[in-house]
Amino acid sequence: MFATLEQSVSMDIWIGVAAFGVGIVVGLTGMGGGALMTPLLVLVFGVPPLAAVSSDLVASAVMKPVGSLVHLRRKTVNLEVVKWLVIGSVPAAFCGVLILKWMGPGQAVQHGVRVALGVALLLSAVLLAVRSYLRLVQRAKAPTASTGIDVPLRIRPVPTILLGIVGGVIVGMTSVGSGSIIIIGLMMLYPHLKANQLVGTDLVQAVPLVAAAALGHTLFGDLDLGLTIPLLIGSVPGVFIGAQLSSRLSGGFIRRALAFVLLASGLKMLDVSNQATGIILAIALVAAPPVWMAIRRRHGLPALATTESHLRRQTASASAGSGTTEGSGN
Repeated sequence: MFATLEQSVSMDIWIGVAAFGVGIVVGLTGMGGGALMTPLLVLVFGVPPLAAVSSDLVASAVMKPVGSLVHLRRKTVNLEVVKWLVIGSVPAAFCGVLILKWMGPGQAVQHGVRVALGVALLLSAVLLAVRSYLRLVQRAKAPTASTGIDVPLRIRPVPTILLGIVGGVIVGMTSVGSGSIIIIGLMMLYPHLKANQLVGTDLVQAVPLVAAAALGHTLFGDLDLGLTIPLLIGSVPGVFIGAQLSSRLSGGFIRRALAFVLLASGLKMLDVSNQATGIILAIALVAAPPVWMAIRRRHGLPALATTESHLRRQTASASAGSGTTEGSGN
């Protein structure tokens, strides 16, 4: 009895530690909560997929408002876009939970969740790469495309609602997508949204979305409080620390590592063999850097991001020096 209790306490501690690490990633990147925590619970701690999804959603419902309040105070949230997203995503999140129930009882549901989660993880990894590419293209065009004039944002209600529906169903079924999937859709629908507005809008819309999905799982009795409590204890301070670090550390490395983890987790969720998974990850690890450097050169950027950052700092210093000289001359 005491041995079982000791094992349970030890598992809770390690779950809290894992949640703390995931929370830091969420604070740094604005994404990766469900995409990292749920696979960790299933693959490392042996938690049933349905319980993992439910508990992670509740933890996310507490984490998301932390970043949302910061962006609301800074007025980097487009509430009109949030409104149309929520109209689609909140009822769709409940539908995602219902789809799980319609899939059948017991092992059938668990297997269905595992497959859906694997697909969502792989989709998130692909969309993360797409997001990085779109940001690269936007950055490459910035010197010539920037006019100093804010382009009025034309709201597109129907596509925005459809995006919310797709994201809501996926989140309701897997807990993945409230950040990674929807933020890519927002970039495509609203290319004129600034980066901070994009993140802020996505975080705020994710609060009611994740809360709706969590409520749906709770009503159907899928929630495991014993699992949720250590998740909350670890993730909340992790998100706070990650948010504090986000202004000091480069998000590029974090996003690349996150995409790699998403790819590995998705493959294992789909029961891909260890040998095949290792080969795929090795190919990605070896091929991705030269391919990305070639893409950067094609868009007129230095092959290495560090070189680009150094050149930008030099340009900023030169501009500041020029401004000082002109000011003293006047």
